[in-house]
Amino acid sequence: MKLSLEKIVSLTGGKLVRSVDNHADIELTGMTALNEAGPDEVSFLGNEKYYQDYLETNAGVVLVPPGVPGEPTQANLVEVEDPSRAFGKIIEHFTKALSKFTPGVHPAAYVADDVQFDPTQVSIKAGAVVESGVVIGNGTEIGSGVVIGYGTSIGENCLLHMNCSVRERCILQDRVILQPGCVIGADGYGYSSVDGRHEKIEQVGIVLLENDVEIGANSTIDRARFGKTVIGEGSKIDNQVQVGHNVIMGKHCLIVSQVGISGSTHIGNSVTMGGQAGTAGHLKITDNVVLTGRSGATKNIDKPGAYSGVPARPMREFQKNQVLVARLPKLFAEVKALRSKVDGQGA
Repeated sequence: MKLSLEKIVSLTGGKLVRSVDNHADIELTGMTALNEAGPDEVSFLGNEKYYQDYLETNAGVVLVPPGVPGEPTQANLVEVEDPSRAFGKIIEHFTKALSKFTPGVHPAAYVADDVQFDPTQVSIKAGAVVESGVVIGNGTEIGSGVVIGYGTSIGENCLLHMNCSVRERCILQDRVILQPGCVIGADGYGYSSVDGRHEKIEQVGIVLLENDVEIGANSTIDRARFGKTVIGEGSKIDNQVQVGHNVIMGKHCLIVSQVGISGSTHIGNSVTMGGQAGTAGHLKITDNVVLTGRSGATKNIDKPGAYSGVPARPMREFQKNQVLVARLPKLFAEVKALRSKVDGQGA
């Protein structure tokens, strides 16, 4: 797969601000980081931390923000408003060219007789299992080793990577992506203690993943005890995340790796949760909240903003407290010296 400089300008909506002599007609064959790129590769400057790499890069083309000073020796420069986003468009172009959608059912897959789908518009790979009553929309790809439970509905242009599981009656709307090993619709963690024994409470609800949701590798979204666990439109969940039963998550949330969301928590729109953050159960988190890494919400959060610590509190308050904590050894020493002085005067 090759890409011309002219095509890069067109894909990114950028402006060629520097054309190296005799290189304007180069063909690019790949994309990588500034410090790894060669003359036939595209890279980008998306963070000032990599400015020195930018000056020393051997890339054939670099996507740069407006007004960046300095120039690498050999690189053509394309100015774009958001280099990271523009680079994403280049990646998408390359990956689409390299990945081929091959419709049809592999002979080593099992598909129940009553599954509703068009085999000329759906791809089902080797080792996949699709149980009775499933509906699959056009353009969807079911990867090797995927298991889809009975009565599940999968929309159009979904991508289920290898070895993920979607249990019975769950609903995936359009353009949902499931990364390898994730589990959609496992039983919620529900037990009742009777005479010292833990008896299982049946989990009879489902999971609903709305349009354009992506679930990371080895993440688990538990089915509701009754009703629905919902992941809202456009939300992106990272690897190794646990979402408990009856969670309702709003639209366009970003949930980073190793987050744990306890059951029956309601999360608003455009909420971000940093790595290893968590919530107690039955809470309400309003729209536009950021829970920073390793923070823990133990009560409702009803005002937008950034929150840190355990229990989570407004980030500025948390930072001030951290400064005070850091000063405690010095304050302790001062108090000890004052006490010694006072005791000496008393003697």
